[in-house]
Amino acid sequence: MTGPDAGPPAEAPSEAVRAERLRAALALRAAGTEPWNVDFDRDATTKEAVQRLVDHEGRDGAAPPPRARVAGRILARRSSGGLSFADLHDEAGRLQLIAERDATPGGYAFLQQLDLGDIVGASGPLRRTRRGEPSLGVETGVLLAKALRPPAEKYHGLQDVEARYRRRHLDLLTTPARRRPFIQRSQIIAALRHELDRRRFLEVETPILQPIPGGGRARPFATHHHALDQELFLRIALELYLKRLLVAGFARVYEIGRVFRNEGLSPRHAPEFTMLEAYQAYAGREAMLELTEALVGAAARAAAEVPGEGETEPTVDLTPPFRRARMADLVLETVGLDVLDRWDDPAGLAAEAGRLGVELPPDPTSGLVLVACYEERVERTLIAPTFVLDHPVETSPLARRRRDDPRFTERFELVAGGRELVNAFAELNDPLDQRARFLEQARLGAAGDLEAHPMDEDFLEALEQGMPPAGGLGLGVDRLAMLATGAGSIRDVILFPSLRRREGDAALPAADGGGRGLGGAAR
Repeated sequence: MTGPDAGPPAEAPSEAVRAERLRAALALRAAGTEPWNVDFDRDATTKEAVQRLVDHEGRDGAAPPPRARVAGRILARRSSGGLSFADLHDEAGRLQLIAERDATPGGYAFLQQLDLGDIVGASGPLRRTRRGEPSLGVETGVLLAKALRPPAEKYHGLQDVEARYRRRHLDLLTTPARRRPFIQRSQIIAALRHELDRRRFLEVETPILQPIPGGGRARPFATHHHALDQELFLRIALELYLKRLLVAGFARVYEIGRVFRNEGLSPRHAPEFTMLEAYQAYAGREAMLELTEALVGAAARAAAEVPGEGETEPTVDLTPPFRRARMADLVLETVGLDVLDRWDDPAGLAAEAGRLGVELPPDPTSGLVLVACYEERVERTLIAPTFVLDHPVETSPLARRRRDDPRFTERFELVAGGRELVNAFAELNDPLDQRARFLEQARLGAAGDLEAHPMDEDFLEALEQGMPPAGGLGLGVDRLAMLATGAGSIRDVILFPSLRRREGDAALPAADGGGRGLGGAAR
């Protein structure tokens, strides 16, 4: 055996260490001890075992000591004066295992043969050591999984940020505090779901592979379906299929699911991320504003309730109510350009925006100048949660026009921490207006705009059946998790983020159709 201190603490253990551990595992098998067992009937987590001991200490001392069967991973080992100690970690925490060479020789021999990283089961009485440490006296132990590679050094874990993302399992194993943001993320999603369920929204699932990638302005991932001989796209949004359900007679629907955008990576952008979209018939922008505050507030409270201290804490207060401001007013306030006053002079507005250093598309309309100024100079300055109202029609192809000012739509974004968190609006249900906007988007696409919304005749046909007036919202779950946990990068709240391929990474084998996964078996 390699012993408790054997093996380098490096992030990439040597093959010599692996070879030594493999020889030990095979020797165990040859001696009749299976190094990779099937199951273990534990009756307590480490936390429950400690609580069992505490409860016993509060009763009459005449009762026999409590017992427990625990299971987990060995992350520390030491021996002293005929005693053998090991720290067993599970999902709930840590518990010390102890065995005495003379009193419990079987347990002592079991602990002595273990390597760091081994997964074991142990049973015996619970007690405290002379130093007051809650411990389990090992009477019997079983090796459940021999670790052929040691964990990273326990006090420092994975220090290289890139290694932490690429080997997330090892990072979370050796640094349990880094699990907290992901537990918080899970609670955030549960809180979002609970709030919508409480409001009688129906959770549904819509296609991920779509013939037309609609519902947003983004470049999609394309693939080819061989059996159908058809090009398909990973969805960039959930919107258009959920709106079909409004046509079908569902009054309130939502979906929480992955969407995909073939765009760049950054601390705020990932090509694969999680969206919540919700649609409510007979509701408008005001209803969506209220729903947004309720969802974000519930998510923030859920994240704050997860115990423990992480490496970061939230710096943005997500407690409603949130400030409301028109986009044009924010641009005037921040850069001094009065877009509304000069709306009928797009060329002059473009020239002024150019002098401010704002990058513009060719021949921009006044609405496009407004959006460019806002996105380049204003959005990043909005740290406290702010509802940005009144987006121009040119950049809102699926939103209803304002009835009192048709230049703008009944759309809003919730911006917090300098980033868009929610996009919502009163939905456009006029099929004639929708067709005209799709045609304009098609013109932009033909001119080279890779993010232009494609023409979707199937959706237009559904809209012509009659869609009730409705409000809808889309919420970026990953960005919400970033704000609620204080994470500095979107990769800190995605368990296995997309990363650039490194030189030397193994290539995927060519598909031959012979795989036997669960999907094939189900057919």
